[in-house]
Amino acid sequence: MQRHERWAERHWNEQILDEACRLILKEIAPSASGEKADYKKTLIVSFFYRFFLEVLQSLTTMDPCHYPGIPVEYRSALQDFKTKMPQSIQIFQDIDPSQSPQDPVGRPIMHQSGIKHTTGEAVYVADLPSVDGELFLAVVTSSRAHAKIVSIDTAEALKGPGVFDIITAHDVPATNEFYYSDDPEIIFARNKVICVGQIVCAVAADSDVHAKQAAAQVKIEYEALEPVILTIEEAIKHNSFFEPKRKLEQGNVDQAFETVDDIIEGEIHIGGQEHFYLETQSVLAVPKGEDKEMDVYVSTQHPAFIQEMVAASLGVPANRIMCHVKRVGGAFGGKLLKAGLLACVAAVAANKTSRAVRLILSRGDDMLITGGRHPFLGKYKVGFMNDGRIKAVDAQYYINGGCTPDESVVVAEVALLKMDNAYKIPNLRCWAYACKTNLPSNTAFRGFGFPQSALVTETWIMGVADKTGLSPEKIREINMYKENEQTHFKQKLDPQNLKRCWNECMEKSAFYSRRAAVSEFNKQNYWKKKGIAIVPMKFPFGMGTRYLSQAAALVHIYTDGSVLLTHGGIEMGQGIHTKMIQVASRELNIPMSRIHFCETSTTTVPNACASAGSAGTDVNGMAVKDACQTLLKRLQPIINQNPKGTWNDWIKEAFEQSVSLSATGYFRGYNETMDWDKGEGQPFTYFLYGAACSEVEINCLTGDHKNLRTDIVMDIGCSINPAVDIGQIEGAFVQGIGLYTMEELKYSPEGVLCTRGPDQYQIPGVCDIPEQFSVSLLPSSQNPYAIYASKGIGEAGLFLGCSVFFALRDAVAHVRAERGLKKSLVLNSPLTAEQIRAGCADGFTDMMTNNESASSTPGATSMCMANQSAQDRNGTEN
Repeated sequence: MQRHERWAERHWNEQILDEACRLILKEIAPSASGEKADYKKTLIVSFFYRFFLEVLQSLTTMDPCHYPGIPVEYRSALQDFKTKMPQSIQIFQDIDPSQSPQDPVGRPIMHQSGIKHTTGEAVYVADLPSVDGELFLAVVTSSRAHAKIVSIDTAEALKGPGVFDIITAHDVPATNEFYYSDDPEIIFARNKVICVGQIVCAVAADSDVHAKQAAAQVKIEYEALEPVILTIEEAIKHNSFFEPKRKLEQGNVDQAFETVDDIIEGEIHIGGQEHFYLETQSVLAVPKGEDKEMDVYVSTQHPAFIQEMVAASLGVPANRIMCHVKRVGGAFGGKLLKAGLLACVAAVAANKTSRAVRLILSRGDDMLITGGRHPFLGKYKVGFMNDGRIKAVDAQYYINGGCTPDESVVVAEVALLKMDNAYKIPNLRCWAYACKTNLPSNTAFRGFGFPQSALVTETWIMGVADKTGLSPEKIREINMYKENEQTHFKQKLDPQNLKRCWNECMEKSAFYSRRAAVSEFNKQNYWKKKGIAIVPMKFPFGMGTRYLSQAAALVHIYTDGSVLLTHGGIEMGQGIHTKMIQVASRELNIPMSRIHFCETSTTTVPNACASAGSAGTDVNGMAVKDACQTLLKRLQPIINQNPKGTWNDWIKEAFEQSVSLSATGYFRGYNETMDWDKGEGQPFTYFLYGAACSEVEINCLTGDHKNLRTDIVMDIGCSINPAVDIGQIEGAFVQGIGLYTMEELKYSPEGVLCTRGPDQYQIPGVCDIPEQFSVSLLPSSQNPYAIYASKGIGEAGLFLGCSVFFALRDAVAHVRAERGLKKSLVLNSPLTAEQIRAGCADGFTDMMTNNESASSTPGATSMCMANQSAQDRNGTEN
């Protein structure tokens, strides 16, 4: 900052603060614009304000007569904003004392690969030993969002060291476009590209470095095509949607709006989310040298789908393609269709070169190519009575599907089916649209549309609370499902455990006393505020149709008494293999140590459904149980003849009597249906319930926040493994914190993803875990529909992360109320530090929007910077 002699020997007071702040802003170069420019400028003057207070505090100590002390409520600006090491509490029901000590079901058993994960001994695709003559593959992707491919010049790339070949669409022996709907999913772009990041060709070389160097030398000439559609708003303008559009309606919405006391209307934008699995997309394709057989080792949630796609692309029967999965280093829905397309890229290269081909995407390429959770726009009109009863809702949901359909229409459907969250809405009309844009196709992601549509619902719940003057928790209680009711698609439910979770969470979190403590803290601190919120959840479980939830298992007993187990489920870190070993241990009545799981493979369990939708344990557990019961039935006569014999005795005798020691198990799936023409059905088998209370603290000067405490109560039936299940709840919740408060995907105006790595894309870390984190499993809960009365838990906890979002909203609302801001508060997701800082409007933020006029007003900046611009005061509700 320039030195101003006229400041020499002046008093360190508010006038000098005001002048200094304005001078700082003037000296910021005009070129310092672009993304978050106003936020960064606000931070600069906010940091100077803290410096001003620190100096003033020192002067007060030295010369209290001339420098009065800083008011107590403003001293919070001087306090460091540090997070504490998180502490957690897990509460679950003990097993029945009568249960056999050998029976592991219901016990908190550690993940069977947990130690290997920690030591680095767990083997993933990238860790598989190299194959003689193996080639590495690097993909060349489009740099245009919508363009015609004029030419591809590979001459320079082919001259590169170690380059073996370049693979294009012309090298695909059979299917290059897969038509699962009207718009195809494409392996290699052939004549045009429809997004930045679409695969155009691939370079095969003797090393990963050489392959990437050569890929950078491939020159592609484009001819621009119109239109280029990137956002939901642009898709709406161009009427660009994937079909079908979906609608659900019950009651008489228009008539209900005529009878209500009041109406609110609004919208909320919810950003997308990157899967950010630790293991990027990975494939190793190994030709076997005869009969066109090929082994494909791939990081996927759906080996049978990989087998089907690779076989189709090569023009061979599925029985020539053997797909193997030992474990997956995280997936969250991101290793379904895109994993299949990338497997086809590697398989086509392996087929052409007759060499093993390994394709491991870098983090940047993975984020560029694969897509993630759908960005979401929710528009709503809500009619309600003055006592808080919501009578009518008219809503429209738009999701950014990207350039191909992928799972977008199904995500839109699920968003509609689950939009009610925990509330009974007597008159409801809602539409869902999957927008067709020129971004990489967005796909399945943990929660599958529910985290977005339910956040819209909770947003208008808050709007009704603001308008009626009732507390948000009161509005939630008034409108919560009561006993023996129907959803908006006419499926019956018994929500008694919803109310139990809500009440228990209220009690365990001491909500009312803590809310009073939050209010008291906020009165005493001007620059730091706390907020608290409690949110309920109803999470329907189901795949919508029976064939998607069938499962099979294969169990071998060897003559030494050891057991080899395999099934169609994929281990993605969620502990499915651990649970399946627990199931087999109970059914066979042998220790878990005698049972081993090797891999999921299409050679052992054919036609397995995807491990998705939290269904892995439910369906595969039934299949494993069936196989084990078949084996035990065969062994029973031998056991009856020698009841004091050992397991080894019985197995040896069974072998000598030529009793088969191998069995398959099968589960047909749940009878789930949905008639979209009638708008009714039973697309779900059961419901999970939960509630979360979160408390936060924000720094009003920077927008930073810390998560002080979260209490979760979750109904998951009778847990097969509480340690694994609580870990899933905790992990999902923190991932939800990322979705709702941190993770931002940024694209350039040309459709290029700008946030391509952890240095540009922020995911939750240890410091974002609540400092006090309590998870309680609802006791005495039963579920007659799933294995051992359990419930599928993988996805449900993510939505509860929005309790942090609404706690932050509560803190910002305290700030605005204290500063006399009357306008309704509209906050989008993710609720980042930038949004929080802008919401905490003060004299510093005024300088960004009204710098010229403010600079001519002497004393516009006070010590507390509480003076607000007139435009923000005494506003009216939207």
